[in-house]
Order: sequence, then structure tokens, then C-alpha cells
Amino acid sequence: MQKFPMTTIGHAALETELKQLKTIERPIIINAIAVARDHGDLIENAEYHAAKEKQGFIEGRIQELDTKLSLAQVIDVSQMSGDTVKFGATVQIVNEDTDEESRYQIVGEDEANIKDGKISITAPISRAMIGKEIGDVFEVHAPSGAKGYEILNISFT
Repeated sequence: MQKFPMTTIGHAALETELKQLKTIERPIIINAIAVARDHGDLIENAEYHAAKEKQGFIEGRIQELDTKLSLAQVIDVSQMSGDTVKFGATVQIVNEDTDEESRYQIVGEDEANIKDGKISITAPISRAMIGKEIGDVFEVHAPSGAKGYEILNISFT
């Protein structure tokens, strides 16, 4: 089976979400279903159907998180070092056309959040950077055309 790379922080966040769903959300929805069931006819009971739909979502998410956590390849970025871009690296780049600088950390798919400067290992820009060193130039093909970037710095923090 395929392993899912993720940082220790990302792994902890998924574990926290799973615990929240199992210990808080699941009991709440079970209670809501019981209360709705007590209101009588289930065929025309909107509360019951809404609660059952939410229960389906919660159970699906629990199953998804259980699977991801069991297949996780947890990588402690604080123990990493090196001169090349790899998973966990924080990379400072500059757009060669606009001179606009950006800083991204390459993380697992579930951790990605562009607002926080975290991009997925599967993102086109991440894939283009992997294996590159400071001073290397790489190209990313975007819908608006190819864009060139230069790597200014690589760190593991």
C-alpha cells in the first residue's frame, strides 16, 4: 500500500481531529438521532434525516482518518538537513519575471494550506523543486504559461 508522507505536526493534527470526531462529535450525533427518533414518524422527520446524514459524514471522515494515519509515513522535519529540496524543506524562491519572492514548506497533502505557506508534495511547484539546490532555476507549467523560479534558500525548521 502507498504510504502518505506527513510531518509530525500534520500527523498530530489528524490524530486530534480523529479523537474529536470519536469522543465528541460521534456521541452528540448518536444522541441527536435518538432524540429525533423519539419524535415519531421517521419518514417525514427532517431532524432524523439530517442527523443520519451528518452521522454518515462523521463515520466516513473517521474511516478516512483511520486509513491515512495507519498509512502515514511521519517525517520529523526538525531532524532533517541537507542542501537539496525534499519533503519538509522550507524553500525561498523568486519569480524570475516579477522578482516576487515566496517562501513555501513542502508538506503532506492534508497539511497543505497556501495561506500558511505550506504546499503539498504533489503540487506542480513542489514536484519541480524536488532535488534542486540553492541557485538552481526551475520551471513550472501553469495555465497562464510557464513560469521560471530560482531557489534562494533551503531550510529545515
